[in-house]
Amino acid sequence: MQRKVQELIAQKKVFLLDLDGTLYLDETPIGDMSHTLEALREHGKRVVYLTNNSSKTAEEYVRKLSRIGFYREGDLVYTSAMATAEYLRAAYPQKKVYLAATDAVKAEFFENGIEHSEDEGEIAVLADDTTIYFPKFCKLNELIARGAPYVATHPDAVCPAKGVFPPDVGSFIALLEASSGRRPDVICGKPDRIMGDCIRRRLGVRAEEVVMVGDRLHTDIRFGNRNGFSALLVYSGETRPQDLEKSADRPDLILDSLNDIVAYL
Repeated sequence: MQRKVQELIAQKKVFLLDLDGTLYLDETPIGDMSHTLEALREHGKRVVYLTNNSSKTAEEYVRKLSRIGFYREGDLVYTSAMATAEYLRAAYPQKKVYLAATDAVKAEFFENGIEHSEDEGEIAVLADDTTIYFPKFCKLNELIARGAPYVATHPDAVCPAKGVFPPDVGSFIALLEASSGRRPDVICGKPDRIMGDCIRRRLGVRAEEVVMVGDRLHTDIRFGNRNGFSALLVYSGETRPQDLEKSADRPDLILDSLNDIVAYL
């Protein structure tokens, strides 16, 4: 075990870190996570906070992570919304989109060169719009049913939360499939490859230099598997040992908590 962990650490330049369930639980740090993150940095590892949550901008996440005591200069926040904007810029240059998203995320898309139109959108784009209302669903449904290209930021059905989990983009996808008969042509976030390709290009690294760390098999570990990254599963969040028996998603390494990695640095 010790040799396997040390070999993985030695090979990796970038640690892609899921957030809730991996670094914190409802914003409460898991153990001395600030110390763990600092230890990774001191050993030359790039810390990247990678989230499917497309209801917040990178700037909003930087403020949140700074408040918790995690974020340091040189770290990177990368969201599924950012990956979607990169995909749209490459795949549909100069095209206007109809974007279901929060106002802050709409502004982030615009800053990344994506023009949004409330009336003349040529592409239907679905993010985690926590302000969504019925007319927005109707406009999306109309565009999708008419055959417009249809892009979603991520597939998660629910958001992590205390008590009852609120619906996420995956639930919106199911609703729109029932009304339009279509699923997204492209989904950009974990576990699909678009987000992984974007990260590699942005950081200038090879797949074998990257490790994905997370607590969910069907998003984090599958994302690592599909992108050729190493995958480190932690038992501090959603997944339990018995879940591995019925999953095709295979981690390269399992730790009770990311904090356990410090002993091998």
